[in-house]
Amino acid sequence: MRRDQRPYFIRRIQDGLNKFYVNRFIAPAFDALGTHPDITSPRNVEIWGGGISAGANLHLHASKGNMVRLATWRSGDREGRIEIGDHVLISPGTHIVASERIVIGSNTMIASGCYISDSDWHDTYDRTAELEKHRPIHIGENVWLGVRVIVGKGVTIGENSIVGAGSVVVSDIPPNCIAAGNPARVVRELDMSREFRKRSALFADPDRLERDMDNLMRYILRENTLLSWLRSVFSPTRSD
Repeated sequence: MRRDQRPYFIRRIQDGLNKFYVNRFIAPAFDALGTHPDITSPRNVEIWGGGISAGANLHLHASKGNMVRLATWRSGDREGRIEIGDHVLISPGTHIVASERIVIGSNTMIASGCYISDSDWHDTYDRTAELEKHRPIHIGENVWLGVRVIVGKGVTIGENSIVGAGSVVVSDIPPNCIAAGNPARVVRELDMSREFRKRSALFADPDRLERDMDNLMRYILRENTLLSWLRSVFSPTRSD
């Protein structure tokens, strides 16, 4: 498809069904979920295990063929925890799996296909057990993980830092820098004389934001009709 062919009222119906699905099946899977979550393609989201919480304005975007998975593992008396701050973006194909504890700071952006795990899941020599191959992960506020970044056990990534696409993070990344590579290393310091504009700025007035997005959607879809949408579904052409 070259563009969204749905008429506005069909888009509204589908959005309403998605919200119902989120409220009925996704939100109860969290221990706590803040206000105004935005979860796209919720049938491609899996929340598994206890101890998972997220703050306000969580943007959790899955897509067909790119499931988002948040999962915790129980081992004896220990249950993993995933703690996500406010205004966090999690993109399609990302998996976050905790045996102990993973903390993701507010305003963090996680691009598509990232993998974050605080455990190796198997010991080096005893391949049948995890043993002590787990250590917590802490991702600071306003961090940006590029596409397909892997974050391993015991890592701390400092606030404001950026990790380049495809990097493998196996040791701490300090705050206010850009890191890249396998293993990821600091390649540049950020200019701290410049002011950061964080994702929280988008949500200063969430009700107004929702109205503005609805008006934009209404404008973009204004020329679409039910008949043209049905034709594009059942008999698409190059113009669709």
